[in-house]
Amino acid sequence: MTITQSSTTTYAGLLRSQIRNEFNASQQYVAMAVWFDARDLPQLATHFYRQAVEERNHAMMMVQWMLDRDLPVSIPGIDEVRSDFLDISDAVRIALAQEVAVTEQIKALFAKAREESDFLGEQFMLWFLSEQVEEVAAMTTLLTIAERAGSDWFEVETYLAREAVGDSGVSTGPTAAGGAL
Repeated sequence: MTITQSSTTTYAGLLRSQIRNEFNASQQYVAMAVWFDARDLPQLATHFYRQAVEERNHAMMMVQWMLDRDLPVSIPGIDEVRSDFLDISDAVRIALAQEVAVTEQIKALFAKAREESDFLGEQFMLWFLSEQVEEVAAMTTLLTIAERAGSDWFEVETYLAREAVGDSGVSTGPTAAGGAL
């Protein structure tokens, strides 16, 4: 079966679209990290810089998987990202919504692989499904902490300095093209 570069109705086409989604997520996290950095919130900045790298690595895992399967792949541009936020909770709400959306995208990829009897694609998506459980849980926790802290932003900083939120950027995932950062 020949897969065209523009096809988004196949598993491979949806995966190409997901590469873009992952790069978009990465860039959004960079924008959040810079916003936190500009406000002298180093724990939050570090957390979101790490999230940006993690999303970049997810995109590159997908690239490597497509290369390994001899599927056409191209690196897309990205969409505009939001760079200004009202407060910590506003930024984290956007991050949580982004993770929920990515979860739905990964679920759709898994379903499409299953529909096409692409067992290799289905198996590949299992790691991402598990990863999304952790991503959504981590952002939900961070949002709860940010909302409780209200205008006392240093409470969020203290929490992040004291507690591990998420997987701290340690990946057990598939190989990323060019190596994980």
